[in-house]
Amino acid sequence: MDHFEEDLVAALREIVKDGNWQCVGKKCDFDSPCTKLYSEDGEHIVLVHTEDDRFWAMDSSCPHEGGPLDLGDIEDLGDGKRVLVCPWHHFDFCLETGASSMGLQNQVYEVRLVQDMIYINTQNELSLNDVKYINKRSLFVSGKLSADDVEPSPSEDTMCFWATKILCTPDPKEKVAMTLEVQERWNSGEITEVGQATPPVQPSRKENLTVLQPGKIKRGKGGTQASRIALLHSLANIEQWAIDLSWDVIARFSSVRLDTGEPLPHQFFSDFVKVAGDEAKHYHLLETRITELDSFFGALPVHNGLWQSATDTSHDLLARLAIVHMVHEARGLDVHPQTLSRFAAQGDCSSVEVLEVIYRDDITHVAAGLRWFTYICSQEEQDCLSTFHDLVKQHFKGYLKPPFSTEGRKTAGMTEEWYVPLVKPPS
Repeated sequence: MDHFEEDLVAALREIVKDGNWQCVGKKCDFDSPCTKLYSEDGEHIVLVHTEDDRFWAMDSSCPHEGGPLDLGDIEDLGDGKRVLVCPWHHFDFCLETGASSMGLQNQVYEVRLVQDMIYINTQNELSLNDVKYINKRSLFVSGKLSADDVEPSPSEDTMCFWATKILCTPDPKEKVAMTLEVQERWNSGEITEVGQATPPVQPSRKENLTVLQPGKIKRGKGGTQASRIALLHSLANIEQWAIDLSWDVIARFSSVRLDTGEPLPHQFFSDFVKVAGDEAKHYHLLETRITELDSFFGALPVHNGLWQSATDTSHDLLARLAIVHMVHEARGLDVHPQTLSRFAAQGDCSSVEVLEVIYRDDITHVAAGLRWFTYICSQEEQDCLSTFHDLVKQHFKGYLKPPFSTEGRKTAGMTEEWYVPLVKPPS
């Protein structure tokens, strides 16, 4: 034990002595101001990370009417005193004592940071994921439970709640099933609230995937079955990321207010729910086709390059729309003719049909990005074209490269003045 620092040894001994300490994870996993930690008995806890790099914990349900404190705001009252404010009725609770100025009292828990690991003093076992929910969802996907058996509590049944759940779901088949179910419930009016939630820094992925840098992925040219499988596998990987990008734009920007003070229209979220549903359909079609060719998703390496664009634009909705939906999605239209011809040349009609479905849907996705980009610019009195060009130059590496699917882009509403000025000028 001599090689341990004395303070660390003392802290670890105290943790071992008191069996109520629960290790909830590494400090780096809790950058968000509020993180909900789940307990099997329903006594969930919110872990609060304040700007002075301190951690606090209390029951996540407001003792007034059960409001979700994990969606609340942290307010500084001065003199080092901070409170967590319930988003429902604005009851405040002192992070240190749990006392409210409204006369209520919430349960607080001691938190300790030991060698970058966070411990909370509670008898309940805590998890970042709702264990009961995960078990029920797995049964739902297997057909052993109906959707009625996996409903969240009323305070959680919001679009952002489900968006975050889907982002944290590593299995792509389960991600697809949840996406299509949530899309149906939103379209039918069963889910009505957009809500708020903190999306993960990066979506979850299955541990058995081999992840390489984008430039090291071999996509093939479609001349053999193995090469066609590689192309389909690459597209399926892109579609899985596209599902997550759709849910991330919903959750990450749900509370955005325009310069006018107005929130994003309800239709904004409806449009991106549709995009998410389309991408889920695309992944399912591609995964099915890969299976028909005697392979499976995960048999080949994948990359996460597309998520880098999400990270780079996580602070700016206009930048996200410009880069992800008006550059990357539009690029998908550009490469479609050549990709289609490779499969057609080998007589692979089934794959051609899948690619045609993806192409038609992707036109509507570019159109959605363009529609909301121009809407926000007009509301905020910004010039659409110059704003787009500036954002692409700032967040996209290099020039846009031809050939372009002029017809596909035009159908989406993206005429040449949008992208031709971003092509490298002739030397």
